[in-house]
Amino acid sequence: MADKKVKVTLVKSVIGTKQDHRATVRGLGLRKLNTSSVLEDTPAVRGMIRKVAYLVKSEAC
Repeated sequence: MADKKVKVTLVKSVIGTKQDHRATVRGLGLRKLNTSSVLEDTPAVRGMIRKVAYLVKSEAC
């Protein structure tokens, strides 16, 4: 599973969200709206994506 990647895109603004959700978005490597980040598909990253699923779009790459 270490060779698989997932592409995460920030599709909704973090303004007005909880502070820990903002930190999770930053931890995924996302800064501005519509920016994308390609990450390793690990259980930790999947958990982060699940936590802020209402802010991001994810797809396999």
